[in-house]
Amino acid sequence: MNLPRISILNGRLIDPASGHDGHGDLHIADGQVQAIGAAPLGFEAECILDAAGHVVCPGFVDLCARCREPGHEQKATIASETRAAAASGITTLCCPPDTLPVIDTPAVAQLVRQLAERAGFARVLPLGAITQGLDGRTITEMAALKEAGCPALSQADRPIRNTQVNRRAMEYAATFGLSVFLLPQDPDLSEGGCVHEGVVGTRLGLPGIPEAAETVAVARILALAEQTGARIHFRGLSTARGVAMLAEARRRGVRASGDVSMHQLFLTEEDLGRFDANCHLIPPLRTREDRQALRAAVAAREVSAICSDHQPHDADAKLAPFPETAPGISALETLLPLALQLVDEGVIDLMGVIERLTLGPAEALDLRIGRIAPGLTADLCIFDPTAVWRVDAQSLISHGHNTPFLGRELRGRVAWTLLGGRIVFER
Repeated sequence: MNLPRISILNGRLIDPASGHDGHGDLHIADGQVQAIGAAPLGFEAECILDAAGHVVCPGFVDLCARCREPGHEQKATIASETRAAAASGITTLCCPPDTLPVIDTPAVAQLVRQLAERAGFARVLPLGAITQGLDGRTITEMAALKEAGCPALSQADRPIRNTQVNRRAMEYAATFGLSVFLLPQDPDLSEGGCVHEGVVGTRLGLPGIPEAAETVAVARILALAEQTGARIHFRGLSTARGVAMLAEARRRGVRASGDVSMHQLFLTEEDLGRFDANCHLIPPLRTREDRQALRAAVAAREVSAICSDHQPHDADAKLAPFPETAPGISALETLLPLALQLVDEGVIDLMGVIERLTLGPAEALDLRIGRIAPGLTADLCIFDPTAVWRVDAQSLISHGHNTPFLGRELRGRVAWTLLGGRIVFER
């Protein structure tokens, strides 16, 4: 494929990996960054993007986004959701293994990658299942999954109840240098629950998931990580105590990292209102105190990544009585504006929040992406930090419109997204 030579001029270039934050130009050829500042000798751009008033940063890396394909195409497809990702500045996203069939063989992993490459909007990295069929009993052929392009392993939201199986899986993963992504939720303490176990859940008469469901799981996983030396990543922390336990373990040298879903930094149990099914989430929305602790952990880099936790649903999935509705929200397209709102509210600076969306997730995957430097692949997001837009059915590209932010006016919108030096989105 012949890729055009592109010059991006007059933008504010922010690269957390190098700490660079300043106005300047960027020059791209053959899918790679060629130079920052002055163009290389003899370079002639075939395409010029005027980024005046815009921020130019690495393309975002999303550690958890369900594209629903294969197996649940009535909700969304890889083509539809990667198109929404490109419109959101996301160039790389991780697909959990709970597809149908499960990503527990090289063939399914390769199918996911091929479908994404065919669509051409974003890079999709399949996360290989830790156990066959996500049954929590039989460990998968991890070496084969790595060879097929899985950068990490996951159980999605399915538990491994047997601690011995969990230990062996971590040891096996460590042998092949694979990170293990785990949702910290004890299956017995959380069984049957749909909201945080607290005042609001009690008032609404909804079954709760206690804080201990997370902290018990965090303690168990950290103990096994310390025993095995495996590299683990907590996918979707939601409590103050959970992030404190992670921070303490990291200080002791445990190879652990964690992320938080963007909506957990804004919403609390109080947003359940009168049984708003768009706020049915796993892990559930917690207390104001938990939200504040999550924000503080993100600002201090005790939590190194923020993800969308994108889960698009068809309309019917949210129409049943609250406990029977499907959990999850459509979250790709609100990721950037909510990140900018964190900056507006003084939680974190712009460099820091971009780092949590790029370099932090890339480090969890142990991949050299999420950065801008000569010789590296040109995955870029160029956004207007002042553009205001309303979240509604007309503005969302994702097939899923199940978001509690519907009707809100948000600030910040992507103007261009480049994937491997190719413009995959232009507003």
